[in-house]
Amino acid sequence: MTERAADYRRSGYSARLGAGRFPAVLAVDLCAAYLTEGSPLRAPVEDAVRAAAEIVARARHSGLPVIFTRVRFEPGGPDGGLFRRKVPALRVFEAGSPLGDFLGDPAPAPGDLVITKQYPSAFHATPLAATLAAERIDTLVIVGLTTSGCVRASATDALQHGFRPLVVADACGDRAASLHEASLLDLDIKYADVLSLDDALAVLRAADADDHPPLTSGTAADAELA
Repeated sequence: MTERAADYRRSGYSARLGAGRFPAVLAVDLCAAYLTEGSPLRAPVEDAVRAAAEIVARARHSGLPVIFTRVRFEPGGPDGGLFRRKVPALRVFEAGSPLGDFLGDPAPAPGDLVITKQYPSAFHATPLAATLAAERIDTLVIVGLTTSGCVRASATDALQHGFRPLVVADACGDRAASLHEASLLDLDIKYADVLSLDDALAVLRAADADDHPPLTSGTAADAELA
């Protein structure tokens, strides 16, 4: 623990939420745009992607739900609002662009829920919260890209919707280490539990999949079963 984090804890921040009974993995925006040379979103996230793949594999081995998110806009971005205007580089997520495609590993498997979104949070204007509640999921083990952007927004909204956010530090990445580390510190102080890869794997191993079947909810306009 850094001295800054210890100071916050002494001041009454950073209490542990812990895992609930029914966890799922939320894999945020693991797509080609972050790993393709020449992409405006290219970032040094190879290690984070490998760790995210390990988390996804462990969840599947335990029979736990895995939810993937992606950003997709109509051509020209009319559905992107001010977010699309603020970040012109988001043009890479317009329909038909290969930069918006999922990676080879991890990637959605048959039966995985895929949430398509237009804003940073996986919860904003999507059916995610209602689907999680219907399936009795109380904990999200969060991995993906980028830490300071869509991971942070999704973790914060998870808390605000009553789900325990567990952010896996090693399985998230960003354009710069300073952004990644500052975001993890702030999340751990106020909005989420930030876990190591080993601790997150232990949470998934300990979950009882017998009482927690995979997601089987119906599709919606911006959610689909892979």
